[in-house]
Amino acid sequence: MTISHNRPPLTLNAEQIRPLLAGLPLAATLRRLFAALADEQAVQPAQSLTLFPQGAGDFITYQGVLASEQVFGAKLSPYIVTGGKPVITAWTALMSMQTGQPLLFCDSGELTAERTAGTTALAVDELAPRDSRVLVLIGCGALGQAHLRHALPLRDWREVRVYAPDLAANPALQQQLSTLDARVRCCDSQAAATDGADVIMLCTSSAAAVLDPATLGKPALITSISTNAVNAHEVPPESLAGMDVYCDHAASTPGRAGEMVLAAERGCWHPVALCGDLAALVSGRAPRPDYSRHVFFRSIGMGLQDVAIAHAIWQRHAATCPA
Repeated sequence: MTISHNRPPLTLNAEQIRPLLAGLPLAATLRRLFAALADEQAVQPAQSLTLFPQGAGDFITYQGVLASEQVFGAKLSPYIVTGGKPVITAWTALMSMQTGQPLLFCDSGELTAERTAGTTALAVDELAPRDSRVLVLIGCGALGQAHLRHALPLRDWREVRVYAPDLAANPALQQQLSTLDARVRCCDSQAAATDGADVIMLCTSSAAAVLDPATLGKPALITSISTNAVNAHEVPPESLAGMDVYCDHAASTPGRAGEMVLAAERGCWHPVALCGDLAALVSGRAPRPDYSRHVFFRSIGMGLQDVAIAHAIWQRHAATCPA
């Protein structure tokens, strides 16, 4: 169905976004995005940071052009200094490449969480062995739980283990996690969670390494999203040299992902050693790992992901709420 780009621009808050997100074919949307990037039907500029005067804060702009869908846009994410807790929000603007007119302006909070988890899930689907049976989640917040939801259908998992330092003292969170799937088991230690793991998803807010791959007993796929602190990383930078390394976007991730930046500065790893990114994986242009050693996937988030999902939300709203 063709939906006109001449409709009045739409504004959606977080409450309005939530039911639209729940019904999106997120995996297919992200797969099409990375296929378009591989076919040069999409453009992903580098993120830009703009400072407010007098130390009042800043905002990051995540841009993207999705020519395959005839849209472009940007997510604006401000950090506003206050007398107490800083204000952090994110909104995505979507525009038409056909008319140059705005299509959508929407709250990006849950959109960002879903596209981050969905991107990790796409990497797991592309990189994890088909016979993977043990899935591990380290970090059990809202973003970690989103990762779990998206990863659960990808393989015939025999065990699904979760761990966070404060999990044992939080019965309510344990109960919440157990409702996601009957296979979920809360572990008392990280070592118990990762023992014999096939896939380990790191979803923490730590700025320093939380997992040393050298402590694992067998090769595994390790995914990492890290946090927005300067040079934040969830594995030791030195560990990259001993792994097959992939990322979401080869042109921008190595220059911003903390462990990659630090490893390059220390001379123990270089971006030329990247095995591929998601565009190369979904298009069949990157080699798959043979699991003779650990595999590491790192994502930092891309404006194109926000644009693609905002477009899917706009399409769904337009189809279900015709003018």
